[in-house]
Amino acid sequence: MQQVLQNWSAEIREAFMVRGFATFVDLRMRVFQSRGYLGCMSTNMITKRPVKKTAKKSATRSVKQVVTKAVKKRRSTTVAVLPKNYTAVLEAVKARIRAAQLKAVLAVNHELVSLYWHIGKDIIERQDKEGWGSKVVERLAKDLYREFPGMGGFSRSNLLYMRAFAEAYPKVSIVQQLVGQIPWGHNVLLLSKVKKPEQRLWYAQATIANGWSRAVLDAQIATHAHRRQGKAITNFKRTLPAERSDLAQQTLKDPYNFEFLALAENIRERDLEKALVDHIQKVLLEMGTGFAFVGRQVPLKVGRKLYPVDLLFYHLKLRCFIVVDLKMEAFEPEHAGKMNFYLTAVDEKLRHPDDKPSIGLLLCKDNDKLVVEYALRDVGKPIGVAEWRTRLVATLPKNLRNALPSVTDIERELSE
Repeated sequence: MQQVLQNWSAEIREAFMVRGFATFVDLRMRVFQSRGYLGCMSTNMITKRPVKKTAKKSATRSVKQVVTKAVKKRRSTTVAVLPKNYTAVLEAVKARIRAAQLKAVLAVNHELVSLYWHIGKDIIERQDKEGWGSKVVERLAKDLYREFPGMGGFSRSNLLYMRAFAEAYPKVSIVQQLVGQIPWGHNVLLLSKVKKPEQRLWYAQATIANGWSRAVLDAQIATHAHRRQGKAITNFKRTLPAERSDLAQQTLKDPYNFEFLALAENIRERDLEKALVDHIQKVLLEMGTGFAFVGRQVPLKVGRKLYPVDLLFYHLKLRCFIVVDLKMEAFEPEHAGKMNFYLTAVDEKLRHPDDKPSIGLLLCKDNDKLVVEYALRDVGKPIGVAEWRTRLVATLPKNLRNALPSVTDIERELSE
């Protein structure tokens, strides 16, 4: 056995010193016994039974292999000591890469939209000066496809959209500053569904501000978001600083469209709350950018009694809580007094020192503008009042609901 030890390398000796004598003896016993070189071994002694030279060599190799493997495994699991600020540097680099990727995408999109505008402008000029007809545009589409087979977007229909795009925005400055910042598909959607130039610009600005996808933009157009944004009746000009009142006013809308809910006519407030929470993603989309959902029936303990808030949101831009009180009836003056109480409790119990004063939103089934103005005139807390709406078809029997056209179908028919 002495010969075996003398043949070990320095690395194996180091492992023997690190892992301890008991581990070494146990390891040596298991290797020898598995090979059948020794008939009996214990942790305290090794029998002096004669062992053949070939067995000694095999035992030496086996011990070397096992111990070396153990050393390598131990070294592989050793965690390298990183610089103290490594994690922060890594996050900063990743953020910079993502920002560069986003800039690259935006730059490519801007160039593409600008290219389409110039092509559309050239088509308009050729049609005016040289009398180009639809056949020429069709031939142009085929030639462009033949020249750039790997590049899409040069179909006859898309060339006509380019022409309509250049005609809708005759000044290149609008393309550079506004519509060039949204994808081409969004611009095609605006050209197809929004006829008035000022409304198209409104939706383009809203898309940039809110990061709307094409599907979301389509939904916002269908529900006439431009008519509803900032239309809630509020007392913000009197209760909020000037720099916050305008933003808060534009944050609220009237009415709120919960068309995605299928509700019965005699639904209770709790049922409405549950339905909204079950569709919270769509609710947040309807509420607008910046809203974060905090909870439903959030308890506020004042004195010896609990006062639950229907829905509680936090607005990331306004930096304040938004307390939403749902009403299954028309607005009544006492609703403003109760909301004033809720806002005081939220500011006292939940508001962080860095937060701004909370804002209340009363969602009622109907409201009388004059009554709302009277009720909010002397209220000290910022409160807005708006209507909420859902599908009228939801109140019909199930067997009749599919027989009637949806709101979207009616609007589509009216626009054609």
